[in-house]
Amino acid sequence: MAAVERTLCIDFGNTRQKAALFIGREQADLFYFGDDLEADLAGLLAQWQPQRSILSSVINHTPAIETLLAASTRYHLLQAGSRLPFSTPVGKPETIGADRLALCAAAVLLFPQQNNLVVGLGTAVTYNFINVRNEFLGGGISPGMLMRMRALNSFTAKLPIVAPDWNVPLVGYDTKTNIQSGVVLGMAMEIDGFVDAYKSRYGAFNVLLTGGDLVHLAPHLKNMIFADPDLLFKGLYAICDLNV
Repeated sequence: MAAVERTLCIDFGNTRQKAALFIGREQADLFYFGDDLEADLAGLLAQWQPQRSILSSVINHTPAIETLLAASTRYHLLQAGSRLPFSTPVGKPETIGADRLALCAAAVLLFPQQNNLVVGLGTAVTYNFINVRNEFLGGGISPGMLMRMRALNSFTAKLPIVAPDWNVPLVGYDTKTNIQSGVVLGMAMEIDGFVDAYKSRYGAFNVLLTGGDLVHLAPHLKNMIFADPDLLFKGLYAICDLNV
């Protein structure tokens, strides 16, 4: 019997860089990179020995990263010219972030030929809408949770940077809880507001939620959602299948 193929899916985001190993179609491991991306990647390749790899990057990574991947695996860089399980009939499709392409691919993989709204909770919040014809129509981008926390500190004289939490009061009782209430509950209300607006225009659709701040926001959302912190990796694997 032939050995099951190993696929390395890599996500270089603005805040965190991470990778997932798929054995066959199942995600088997997860890794967070440190400051030395190249050294960490070389170690991962030696440890996991993948046959295939795909990279989604929204940062200015060094060319050595891609050279290393191409030398060790059948490698694909996710970009506008990649084969995708959906079409992009939008203005300037070459400007769509690789992370958004991966999220849309995951939605089409899980809920094909349905209306899907994917909300990515990363450095920025992205709203990504794919219709029943598997067309990515676009969406919206707003500041993420950490960006909002830092903005309150950067643009005021006395407000501190506050750590996010899921257990926040509606009525804050000190500076910390006032900021947490405003940011965390404010983001939840923003997401619910977008979902309601899409619902009034498109009727039935799925809402998929993913990203690092999912744990803080999911308890406060009133709309039914499909939550998966590893949604992007599922999309990367699907795109890798089409291109490698």
